[in-house]
Order: sequence, then structure tokens, then C-alpha cells
Amino acid sequence: MTTVDVIAGSSKRLTLHIVQVVCFTFFAYLVVGLQLAVLPPFVHNDLGYGAVLAGLAISTQYIATFLTRGFAGRTTDVAGPKRAALIGMTACGISGLLLVAAALLHRIPPLSLGVMLLARLALGFGESCVGTGCIMWGIGRVGSAHTAKVISWNGIATYGALALGAPLGVWLVAVAGFIAIGIAGALLMLGAVLLATIQHGVQVQAGERLPMRHVFGRVMPYGMGLAMGSIGFGVIATFITLYYASVSWNNAALTLSVFGVCFVSVRLLLGSTISRFGGYRVAMVSLSVECCGLIVLATAAHAGTAMFGAALTGIGFSLLFPALGVEAVNRVSISNRGAALSAYSVFVDVALGLTGPLGGLMASSGNYAPMFGVASCLSLGAAVLTGGLYFRYGRPTLG
Repeated sequence: MTTVDVIAGSSKRLTLHIVQVVCFTFFAYLVVGLQLAVLPPFVHNDLGYGAVLAGLAISTQYIATFLTRGFAGRTTDVAGPKRAALIGMTACGISGLLLVAAALLHRIPPLSLGVMLLARLALGFGESCVGTGCIMWGIGRVGSAHTAKVISWNGIATYGALALGAPLGVWLVAVAGFIAIGIAGALLMLGAVLLATIQHGVQVQAGERLPMRHVFGRVMPYGMGLAMGSIGFGVIATFITLYYASVSWNNAALTLSVFGVCFVSVRLLLGSTISRFGGYRVAMVSLSVECCGLIVLATAAHAGTAMFGAALTGIGFSLLFPALGVEAVNRVSISNRGAALSAYSVFVDVALGLTGPLGGLMASSGNYAPMFGVASCLSLGAAVLTGGLYFRYGRPTLG
């Protein structure tokens, strides 16, 4: 057996160990994806509410994720990442059951919306625990030297599930009605929990636990760049269906899928560039590409151009989280990396939580294009911020 064969075999085993864990991220985000393209139209058309409440229905999930990141991080560091992931999957399953109730109550719009918001809160809590738990579970399996690879594969699972879930959700609603979204989510999570219980956990890392405020302070600059760069994804995920409807374009769900496919493709083909060139430089290039994609979306004259803009945005956004995330978690000790990852992820939650209501206010006149322009400016600002971090922390020292 040649050295190349040994390296290839080792790489395949490493990837298998990671995939065996991040598949649970895939299942959880498939539940999220099922709702993306069908929830805003249900709130807007079936329940009769406006764009602000349609956006709030999406953003409630991110608000809950934000509020529970600290719990997810500490549970991961203290009780173990497998425990955190199981708690999260159970919450996602409860979310599906609540969504069934919301669908059954659609003739009473205020009550239906209230139950739906509870479902979104449960889903946000579940997302928080599954996201942090599965990443740290994977790192515990393969070692901290492969942090970027684990985060990249977790992202592939995340956005691959979103890309599959969006059109699948549209199809389920067309075939069986909105109630099918909740039933499918509950059954998916039941299967995921049963599968996860037979997987081996990893040892909890001993060491001093820093106060969360100290961890938060260390990752804040990276989180700010992540937040500014996540707005583009937020406006696409929340408003692309309403944007297309406002200008009489078709295939909004397909545009979400194109975004997801481009995201996953870049992770698969270019994920190793983080280890090769460093997180700072990869993040700066990524943000620049995302900025260009959002400008295309803001100025698109027809659906094909808008889809191309979404594709560019997906390409740019793909490596942002792992690129800045690797640099962020390296700012703390191993025993605090679950908390650091949660603190870092909080900034995505804040960005996506604000995107819904603020974007809805911007688009209250029915014009959705300007919000993509604002998102492009924020991506450019994040690239400048990342450049500053690189010059402060990332440049190799001489001598």
C-alpha cells in the first residue's frame, strides 16, 4: 500500500467519523428547511397577516436560538455534546407537533399564529443545541486540529438540508396541506433521536470554565463580522418568496435550492482553503463575493438574474462561518470551546432575528429590492472589519 493510499484511507475514515455525527444536524435543519418557503405564505395568505408578521414568524426561531446559546454551550462543555444534541433534537420534534396544532387552528388566526410562534421558539432552542452539540461532538471524535473540517461538514449538512427542505416543503403542502410540515418534522426528529442514542459520546474536556462574558468578549469581533455577513442569507431566507411574488416571478423555492447547492458545493470543493490560507483571508474573499451577489439581487430585472445573484451569495456566504469560527475558537482554551462556539453563533442569531421585522418594515410598501442593497453594504463592511482583525492577529510575525 502506497503512502497516498494510507493518507486517502485516513481521510475517508476521518470524514466518516464526522458525517456520523453531523447527519443529526442535517435532520434538524431539514425540519427548518421544510418551513422556509411555506411559512411566510401561510401567515400572509392563510392567516391574513402582513409582511412584518410573516417576517416575525421566521425570525422568532432565531430569537430563541440567540436566547439559548449560552445554555447550549455550557451543556456541551459540562454534560457533553451528545447530551446537548439529544436535547436539541427532542425540542425540534416538539416544534413539529406544535406546528400540527397551528395548522389545525388556522380558522382562528390569532391562536394559530400564537401556537406557531411557540413552535418556532422550540425549533430555535433545538437548533441551538443541535448546532453546537454536533460540532463539538465531531471535534471530540477527530481532534481540535480538524476544527475547520468539522465546521465545514456541519455547514454542508445545514445548508444541504435547507436546499432539500425548501422544495420538499412546497411539495408536501401542495399534496397534503400545511399540516404535513409539522407531521414530517416530528417523525424526522423521532428517527434522529433513536439513531443518536446508539452513537458513542465523547469525553468532556476538563479545565477552567471561563465566565460567559469573558468568552463573549474574546469572540465578539469575529461575531460582528459574521453578523454583518449573515444579513444577506437572512433576507434571502425570509423574503425571497415574497420578493418573487411581488414582481410576479416563479421558482422562489428553486432559488433557495440554488443558494443551498452553491453553498454546499463550495464547502466540498474549497473547504480546505481555510487550513491552507487561514480563516481571515478566506473570510475577506468570501464577503467580497457575497457583496457582489447581493448587488445582483438588488438590481435584478428578471428571475434568472436574481437566481444568479442568489448563487453568488451562496458561494460567498459558504465559508464565512468556518473561516471566522476557526479564528474565534482559537481565542479560548479547549475546555471553553463549546461556550466560544455558542457565543460566536449568537451573532448569527441576532442578525437573522433582526432581519425579519426590520426587513418587513423596509418592504412594507411592497418593494423588496432595497433590503438586498443594504445587505451588500453590510457584507462589504464585514470584509473591512475582517481585514482589520487580520492585520492585528493574523499576519505572521517576522524573525
